Amino acid sequence: MFTLHKKDGNARLGTLKLAHGDVQTPIFMPVGTVGSVKTMVPEDLHKLGAEIILGNTYHLYIRPGLEVIREFGGLHGFVGWNRPILTDSGGFQIFSLANQRKIDETGARFQSHLDGKLIHLTPELAVEIQETLGADIHMVLDECTSHPATYQQAANSMRRSMRWAARSRAARTRPELAQFGIVQGSMYEDLRTESIEALTAMNFEGYSIGGLSVGEPKPDMRRITKHCCDRLPEDKPRYLMGVGTPLDLIESIDAGVDMFDCVMPTRNGRNGTLFTSKGRVNIKNTRYRLEKAPLDENCACYTCQNFSLSYLRHLFMAKEYTAQRLLTLHNLTYYLKLIHDIRAAIAEGTFKDLLAHHQGLWET
Repeated sequence: MFTLHKKDGNARLGTLKLAHGDVQTPIFMPVGTVGSVKTMVPEDLHKLGAEIILGNTYHLYIRPGLEVIREFGGLHGFVGWNRPILTDSGGFQIFSLANQRKIDETGARFQSHLDGKLIHLTPELAVEIQETLGADIHMVLDECTSHPATYQQAANSMRRSMRWAARSRAARTRPELAQFGIVQGSMYEDLRTESIEALTAMNFEGYSIGGLSVGEPKPDMRRITKHCCDRLPEDKPRYLMGVGTPLDLIESIDAGVDMFDCVMPTRNGRNGTLFTSKGRVNIKNTRYRLEKAPLDENCACYTCQNFSLSYLRHLFMAKEYTAQRLLTLHNLTYYLKLIHDIRAAIAEGTFKDLLAHHQGLWET
């Protein structure tokens, strides 16, 4: 399923062979929570070079529901996307509904945010939902440990996640779809090691690093990411969940991560924060009111090739939907081009130069 082609330091160049096509790594996956990357359509994503998108198990389960998805033969047919899809397990929704859910050994009980219906999400149900969706890669159900957590809290949570992972592995019925285990253990290296040993014994097709980007300081995120990558199997893909900024991506690739997803390029675009070759741009800034230059003169996206900063600011301030689309288009272009540049640098053996450039760009 995964072929490692080359390394430059710890940065890795590889290929994932999935049910709906090959994916080159490192890869960034745009987030399509309810079966749609906000303001984008599949044609946009194809043109941008997106190779795989992410869907949300919890949201798709409650709406439109499995009956509708089955009618279309899976999520691909329903949303009109013919390339790979990765789905999460619903574990992050359990985490985000901390005040409204009850967790026990069977799973998590909580109410739908739409109609208040009681949901009992178990490891087995999470597998059933994702196999019905037909996700090329799906996650085991886990308990995402909140931050900060005491050692005992983190240990209890991680060990429950490992028991759930074993149940998820046993519930799998579609071997053509890849299943990833999720490493937990909060900020404690020994717990992360214990989690990795438990998961690798189950021989998953890939491994996710979970429980990061939940409020911990960046140095802790980097430390735990590196610790996990140093111990995960070299011949399996590594996925850092929910991360992050351009600098997060490139520094995590430097630690050995292969896969990323994050709402940052789409959400920030809709909120007027843009990523450019010269750093962040806040489109609301009054300095752009009369600016005829494009958002990023080094960007080949439709937005930068056709519109001025002045016009983009006008659309945003006027709350025009067009602004959300154009700014999201630019941010996704930036992220996917960054990934392509990183792959090229690894292939050429110049990754450290690219890393240094982006550290200088984003840390200022």
